[in-house]
Amino acid sequence: MPKIRLAMVQTNPVVGDIDANVTAAFEKVREAIAQGANLIQFGEMAVTGYPIEDLATRPSFIAGAEEALASLATRLEQNGFGEIPVVIGHPSFAAIPSGWAIAHNSASVLLNGSISATYNKHHLPNYSVFDEYRNFVPGSELLTFEYLGKNVSVVICEDIWQDGGPVAQIAANKTDLTLVLNGSPFESDKDDRRLALIRKLAQAQKTHVSYVNLVGGQDDLVFDGDSIFVSTTGEVVARATQFEEDTVLIDLSDTPELASAHQVTRSDDNWQVWNALVLGLRDYVDKNGFKTVVLGLSGGIDSAVVATIAADAIGAQNVFGVSMPSKYSSEHSKGDAAVLAENLGCQYTTVAIEDMVATFESTLQLSDLASENLQARMRGVILMAESNTHGHLTLTTGNKSELAVGYSTIYGDSVGGFAPIKDVEKSLVWQLATWRNEWATLRGETPPIPENSITKPPSAELRPDQTDQDSLPEYDVLDAILDRYVEKRQGAADIVAAGFDEAVVTRVIGLVDRAEWKRRQGAIGPKITGMAFGRDRRIPITNRYRG
Repeated sequence: MPKIRLAMVQTNPVVGDIDANVTAAFEKVREAIAQGANLIQFGEMAVTGYPIEDLATRPSFIAGAEEALASLATRLEQNGFGEIPVVIGHPSFAAIPSGWAIAHNSASVLLNGSISATYNKHHLPNYSVFDEYRNFVPGSELLTFEYLGKNVSVVICEDIWQDGGPVAQIAANKTDLTLVLNGSPFESDKDDRRLALIRKLAQAQKTHVSYVNLVGGQDDLVFDGDSIFVSTTGEVVARATQFEEDTVLIDLSDTPELASAHQVTRSDDNWQVWNALVLGLRDYVDKNGFKTVVLGLSGGIDSAVVATIAADAIGAQNVFGVSMPSKYSSEHSKGDAAVLAENLGCQYTTVAIEDMVATFESTLQLSDLASENLQARMRGVILMAESNTHGHLTLTTGNKSELAVGYSTIYGDSVGGFAPIKDVEKSLVWQLATWRNEWATLRGETPPIPENSITKPPSAELRPDQTDQDSLPEYDVLDAILDRYVEKRQGAADIVAAGFDEAVVTRVIGLVDRAEWKRRQGAIGPKITGMAFGRDRRIPITNRYRG
C-alpha cells in the first residue's frame, strides 16, 4: 500500500475574494501533486479568507462560498486529481441557526468530485480579537476518515486550545494523523505557545499533528504562517516559512520524514516583529488597491522606522516622504529626514508650514497649546492633500506608548489610513531601529536609519527646546507602567506595589483613561502583542472608574 505524502499548504487568501482564493488553491494542489503529494491540507477559511466577521451573517456570502467549494471539487475531478483528498477551510450553512448566526466555521474533505465529509469547529473563541460566538454556530462531532490504511482526523484552530470537545476523541478514534486548520494571528511570543500546545496534543492523543496556518495581513491582524508538523513523540519534523506562502511535504510513516527542504529553527524576536509589521503594511496596501504611501518625515525615530518598514514592504520608490518644518524644527532634524530619504532611496519633498501657521495664528488669534496643535494639524492637511491628489495611502507614525497616553494631536499627526507601529511601544521602536541597521550591515547594505535619529532625545518640536520628557516620564518607566496597566491589566495599587512612584502611576493611568476617545478615532495598525489597542481592549469612553 502506498504511503501518504502530505502537503501542508500555507496560503494568503483575501477576505471576500472567493473566486481568486479558490483558483489559487487549485494551483497549489496542482503544484503539490506534481511533487508527489497524495493528501493536501489548507488553513482555516482558506476559501474566503479570515476573519470574515459579519460577512458570516449574509446568506449570499455563505452560498457563494459553498458554490465555490463545490466548483473546486468538480475542477479537481475534471483535472484528474479527484482521488486525492483535499482538506480545506470554509464557511457553511448551519442546519439550525443560533441567534443571527447562520453558518459554521467548517473544514471539508474534497474527494472524487464532491464534498466527501465536513467538520464544524466546536470551540468558538470569544476573547482578544475573536468574536466567533457572534458569527458562527458551534459543531460537536469529530471528523475521522480512513485513507491509505491510516485514520485521519480533522479539527480547527481553537479546538486544540481548549480542553474537551472533539479533540478528546482523537485517541479513541485511533487517529494516526490529526489535521489542524488554523487562522492564528501573530503575536511576538505566540510561536512558542503554539508549539507547546501541538506537542501536548500529539503526545496526549498519540497522533501525528499537522498544524497548517494562514499567512498574510488582514486589516489589523497578521497571520505569520509558521505551519508545523509534530510526530507522536513531540518531535518537530518540519516548520514552514514565516510570513510567506509555502508548501511543506511530509512522508507519513511511523517515523514521519520531511520530503522538502525547510528550516526548523525560528529567527530572533526582532526579525519576527519587523517582518510582521512589513507584511501587515504590504498586504493592507496591496489588498486595498493602493500603490504608494505618503508620510511625514520629521527626522525623529518613529517616522524613520515607519518609512523603513514601508520601503521594505512595497519598495522605496513607492514611499513618498514629506518634510514639513516649522520655525521650531531644528537643523539636525531636517538633515536627519533628508539623510533617511537618501539612505532608503524613497521620494522626498519639503513643504514648509511656517507661513501657513502664521496666517491661522493671526486670523484666529491662537497661542500656546492651540498654536502647537495647529502645527500638527497643518501637517495633517498637507499629507491628506498629497493623498487626495496622488492616491497615496497616508501612514501615521504614532507608536503604542504615545497612543496609550494620548500624546498626539487629533486630526494632526494622528491622521492617516494605516498606523504601522501602532502596537509597538517606544522602547521597542528604538530596539527595532538598531536591529534593522545591524541587519543592513550584515547584508552589506547602508544602514537606513540615521544614528542621530536613534540617539537624540525625542521631541515633537512644537515649541522651543521641547522634548517628550517635558510632558511624560522617561520612556523606559512609562513603558513598564503601560505594560502592567494595559497588557497585564493591573490596577494602580498593584503597580505601585511593584516599586513605581505612586504619583507617576496615578498620572499615567489618568492619561491612558482620558485618551480612549482619541484611540477610537485612530487608524488601524498591525497587532503584534497580546493586548493591542482596538479589538483586544474595549474600554468605555465615558468612564469614571479609576482603578
